[in-house]
Amino acid sequence: MPRADCKQCGGTGWISSEERDGISSVQRCACVAEVQLEEAETRAGIPLNYRQASFETFLLPTDNPVLQRALADVMLAVSSFARTYPKTAKPGLLLVGPPGTGKTHLAVAALRSLMARGHEGMFFDYQNLLERIRAGYSEALGAANRDAYRTVLETELLLLDDLGSHRVTDWVEDTVTAIVTHRCNHRKPTIVTTNLPDPDMGSATVEKGGVGAPPRFKTTLEERVGERARSRLFEMCKVIRMPNANDYRIRPHRSTQ
Repeated sequence: MPRADCKQCGGTGWISSEERDGISSVQRCACVAEVQLEEAETRAGIPLNYRQASFETFLLPTDNPVLQRALADVMLAVSSFARTYPKTAKPGLLLVGPPGTGKTHLAVAALRSLMARGHEGMFFDYQNLLERIRAGYSEALGAANRDAYRTVLETELLLLDDLGSHRVTDWVEDTVTAIVTHRCNHRKPTIVTTNLPDPDMGSATVEKGGVGAPPRFKTTLEERVGERARSRLFEMCKVIRMPNANDYRIRPHRSTQ
């Protein structure tokens, strides 16, 4: 469907080209593809807050050159994955880092880039997905909930946001392991974000306590999703650690003068 208010085609979806030898031709207006993509993104469940997420709208900091370079390298790695798909070395991406570092923006930018090229994709918030799968066991609920599990297994591109943001139970661990294993075995592209640290990525898992207080041990990715799911994720995904502005390596240099 074209845009009803499109100034290029007047809502018809067609644009006339120059007449040659008394014959004019028409071509599809770009607004048709734009509307089709918007409808696909709605079906994909991409949140409204991220409907404009792209690599072009990912803002790099200007007050910290080291952090700027680190984030630019991360953006380049994610955009490279999207650009070279499906000829990627691994069929997935795992973005690891604390909240507010841009993981979801970049993940959605990759998903939207691929969908613009005609690929099918789905966005799921991890906690909401588990709730929908669990609800699907109730006969009283609609087919949308019962189909959630099948969708995450079979969709071409899956974006699973905020992995591990749910308390650990045997059911949760088994469900996540089943999803990740299925997609890994069938080389189905999966983009995952998580706030949970992983020691193999150089993430700190211990925080110093205050004066007289004991250190605090952070919950790790493996502790939240289980050893098998974590192992599969690292097998199938290019793992990218988001730079943290609090890291001593990228703190702004202070003048000593």
